[in-house]
Amino acid sequence: VNGVKSSRIWMTSMDWWLGRGGRARSRVPQMQQGEVMQMRTPLSCCGAGILQGGARHLWTRVFQAAWRMPGQYLVILQRDTHESQVQRSIRRLRARAARRGQPVELLQTFSGALRGFLVKMSREALQLAVKLPHVHYIEEDSSIFAQSAPWNLQRLLRPYGGIPENGTYKPPNDGGMAEVYLMDGSVQSTHREVEGRVLITDFNHVPEEDGVRVHRQVSQCDSHGTHLAGVVSGSDSGVARGAAVNLVRVLNCQGKGTVSGALAGKELQPVTDALVVLLPFIGGFSRSLNTACRDLVSHGAVVIAAAGNHRDDACLYSPASEPEVITVGAVNSADQLMSQGAGGSNFGRCVDVFAPGDDIVSASSDCSTCFTSRSGTSQAAAHAAGIAAVILSSNQNVSPVQVLQMMLHHSIRNTINLLPLPETQRLNTPNLVAKLTPPCHSLADQELLCRSVWSERSGRDRGDMAVSRCRQGEEMMSCSSVAPDGARAGEAITVNADYMECVAHNGPSGHGVYAVARCCVIGFLPSMNANYTSCQNCWPTGFPVASVHSFPGCTSHSTAELLSDSRSHPGHRRHCLAREIVTSQAVCCHASSLECHLVCRGLIPYLLLSGLFLQVELSCLPGWTLTDCKAVSEGSIVVEPVAKDNSCLVRGAAGENRTAGVAVCCRSASERRSSCCKH
Repeated sequence: VNGVKSSRIWMTSMDWWLGRGGRARSRVPQMQQGEVMQMRTPLSCCGAGILQGGARHLWTRVFQAAWRMPGQYLVILQRDTHESQVQRSIRRLRARAARRGQPVELLQTFSGALRGFLVKMSREALQLAVKLPHVHYIEEDSSIFAQSAPWNLQRLLRPYGGIPENGTYKPPNDGGMAEVYLMDGSVQSTHREVEGRVLITDFNHVPEEDGVRVHRQVSQCDSHGTHLAGVVSGSDSGVARGAAVNLVRVLNCQGKGTVSGALAGKELQPVTDALVVLLPFIGGFSRSLNTACRDLVSHGAVVIAAAGNHRDDACLYSPASEPEVITVGAVNSADQLMSQGAGGSNFGRCVDVFAPGDDIVSASSDCSTCFTSRSGTSQAAAHAAGIAAVILSSNQNVSPVQVLQMMLHHSIRNTINLLPLPETQRLNTPNLVAKLTPPCHSLADQELLCRSVWSERSGRDRGDMAVSRCRQGEEMMSCSSVAPDGARAGEAITVNADYMECVAHNGPSGHGVYAVARCCVIGFLPSMNANYTSCQNCWPTGFPVASVHSFPGCTSHSTAELLSDSRSHPGHRRHCLAREIVTSQAVCCHASSLECHLVCRGLIPYLLLSGLFLQVELSCLPGWTLTDCKAVSEGSIVVEPVAKDNSCLVRGAAGENRTAGVAVCCRSASERRSSCCKH
């Protein structure tokens, strides 16, 4: 069945989520613009593809039945559809439906990132809508929900001395050059924490509250938004105390909205420098919502989303699943995953970073001087939005992906205990807790910053593949394959018109493989600057690379199961070495100022209750960044190379043959870091 999921969106504060059900299906792959997702779920989960004239039109709906809005549909047209064709499609649908006695009520038109319209109509009229010219897909509208200085500010300042004994918190800058657009319910703009810094926009697109006993006291309607505005820019509890907050109301007094309302709210946001868009809500996977978020990022906005409070895979929800947004999970004061009642922070490869989200004290809407404590990934996302505002205020010309790379680079590493997570999520959940960047980090930095991007797990059949991609503005410097059972057939980098793909191949006896791309930027310089990076494949193996190129990684692929990776030649660093039956490929970067070197080390035996195994962890020296992680074996030993943060971890089963880990570490030769940035 072809289909994608839409959803209602909820505030990500635990106050609203506790007690609400909904278990997600198998993981949703991340999609790029223009893709059609192939679903492996029952028909009842995600809607049906409807065939007409040999062409497939998509009708999709959320997998959570309680979140659906029956009879209300988003009709999304092809991206290049002219406005006149949108109006013509509406008239044509109304006319055809009227002839069959089926009324169609137009609720909204969209002319920004998405071309289309929102209508109320029957299932019979839906059959007519899918036959209209220019229809790309139809998505059933659904609800969205909010997910709702103390220890959190102390944590953000580590290790720069924390908050002084006098209790005065002073960030590197106050974020005063940035604007934050908060898509939430309402904000008490007269609260002393945010007075003078909050603008309530005229936009108001919210559904009616459920039930007849809803108490609409102002304090209840304002509670979630006021608390988050205080976390972002509160005078006592805020991260970026000079940032302006603009409220776009898309949630009602119950913290509930719709996908269509969120889409309309996104069209309101301007394209300006130093713009942060905070989305403290989630819903089921929505192709439309993700597309709108991706469009905001392409126009320069830093979009930050709550991961969700379901203690589940964040890839199952929107906007958390969109690859171009910064998705934030929540930790408590001990830097462990937030857990409260039946809920807890979402996790997995779609989460980029964690931030304080448990027992957060901020402004309360009960009175203009009141404070309260709340928990949720909404609060964590608000912390990340404040950090982004601080980064943008120091460096207004940086791109959204450079903000992400800066945030990850300065995060606290390896403090979260990931053992309670499902085994499939332990490898690809980032062990990073966000903190503020040092005050000396500025536009002068030319530091190489890299991160690992994991794919979903491939199928188990021979030849099944997994694909990973970098974000807009990043360079793919290496590609690796990881199979928990060791059965993999290698990886390769493929080049399409607009992007490179890291493709991993499952082995003949494998149970699924991950593709892991190493995606990099050089500080705050444009990635396409010819003096820095412009990476491409070098083919075939051993191809002599021009002197202006650097050589950050190798890939390898075999028709049989791969026993040893291709790796850079230690004596001839412009070649890749591979075994005879293995096809090798090099990655070359047009980067005259990029220096790279190898770090090699043999695996060491470790004895655990489960038996004997081999392991080695390779780390780059300060000032150098990991660009590739590979394992080399002389025999049939099973090896598993994993690049996480700035380390290369290689594990293998015990055996007599020699096995080693090989890491490639690179840096910008022109990098000049002041002493205050060295930790």
